[in-house]
Amino acid sequence: MNPPITLSMTDDQHRRLHTHLFPGDGKEAVAVLLCARRRGDRRHRLLVRYVEEIPHAQCERTAVSVTWQTDAIEDILNRAEAEGLSFIKIHSHPNGYPAFSPTDDRSDGLLLPMVRDSTEIDAPHGSAIMMPSGEVFGRVLVQDKLMPIECVNVVGDDLQFWYPAGGDKSIPSFAASHAQIFDEGTIERLRRLAVAVVGCSGTGSPVIEQLFRLGVGEIVLVDDDHIEDRNVNRILNSTMDDAAKKRPKTDVIGDNIDRAGLGTRVIRVTGNLWSPHVVREVAQCDVVFGCMDTIDGRYLLNTLATFYLQPYFDIGVRLDAVREGPNKGKIREVCGTVHYLLPGKSSLMTRGLFTMKQVADAGLRRTDPAAHAQQMKDGYIAGVQGHRPAVISVNMYAASLAVNELLARLHPFREEENGDYGSVTFSLASMELMYERHSEPCELLEPHVGKGDMRPLLRLTELSEKPKP
Repeated sequence: MNPPITLSMTDDQHRRLHTHLFPGDGKEAVAVLLCARRRGDRRHRLLVRYVEEIPHAQCERTAVSVTWQTDAIEDILNRAEAEGLSFIKIHSHPNGYPAFSPTDDRSDGLLLPMVRDSTEIDAPHGSAIMMPSGEVFGRVLVQDKLMPIECVNVVGDDLQFWYPAGGDKSIPSFAASHAQIFDEGTIERLRRLAVAVVGCSGTGSPVIEQLFRLGVGEIVLVDDDHIEDRNVNRILNSTMDDAAKKRPKTDVIGDNIDRAGLGTRVIRVTGNLWSPHVVREVAQCDVVFGCMDTIDGRYLLNTLATFYLQPYFDIGVRLDAVREGPNKGKIREVCGTVHYLLPGKSSLMTRGLFTMKQVADAGLRRTDPAAHAQQMKDGYIAGVQGHRPAVISVNMYAASLAVNELLARLHPFREEENGDYGSVTFSLASMELMYERHSEPCELLEPHVGKGDMRPLLRLTELSEKPKP
């Protein structure tokens, strides 16, 4: 059985499409989406790489139809073939007709087989419709049959998800309390959402706990470590017996989700993010939470989310105490930040969290500890952090801020627009909550928005794989 197919785009791409497809004259218009992909076993994600508008002057346009000559898309087809991209025709229904019309059926029946045969790309090609509201729905040609696109989503300050025929809007009994606050559409989106949480310890554990109790449909747990005595004070539902048995964190947390019986599907990935199979598992998800304190891990997750068009919530906590002198032990600061990162926008680097030199140093520590130790001794590396202090109450505060950020973007409820909240910082020392807008786009990552599967993955040699025999 073929996995369901989804379509993802950025909010900039969505706005550009809407402007072209609805020029204000009440007539249909057309464009083409060229899409990279994430070929997964759970879902096949189409990732909009390019938006190619077909000029209005090259089309015959009415209120209920749009046609054009084949030579208008010749260059687009050549580009699709050269770069191995899926071809998705998208046109408007300015009259608000919420389905494919008989005219659309005839057009797609001619166009899509022609695209498949002329490009000879092993990829789904399809057709989509945009409504005046901005909603998008579509279908793809798979083995000579047209199949509905399972979900179309827009990644931006607001997160938009659309499903065929409105999806399943029934509310499970355990969700009745928070359903009083959020509408049926929000509950549906949560139930259909696939979320990856990378790092299952201090902040990851309470993030996961909240997500599955909110009714998130699928959670991918990523951690390569096992429970230790020092983890039990902050990993929910862990025990000293788990530590004694050195049980994987993903199993301890996954078992707890299964016991709750709320219907969340758990994908347990006991591995390091710097592994091709782990990258592929995370890349199948709609949303990513990063709950790591390693510089190179956070950089990698920022890169992954850019290639695969995913919103990325990065969580960091800092606790500082005086280490020497008469005030030894006095707390100086208890703070943390939730960064919301979007493909093509600012990154953890442009926000000043770390430099590429620090990323390289952290990578050396991970891949060659002896060389790293020698460079520290020689003075080439300034220093490295050991185990950070951790307090469960602070971690849970940061985790709640992050999950509430997700909810605010699925169901906007703040007085200001979500675009004002590129990051949210709390200080328990001064009892302040501060927020900042996104900074300038990241020149390093911006060229890679929506590139999807490549060899090597993410264009990083460390993720290279030997060809299968």
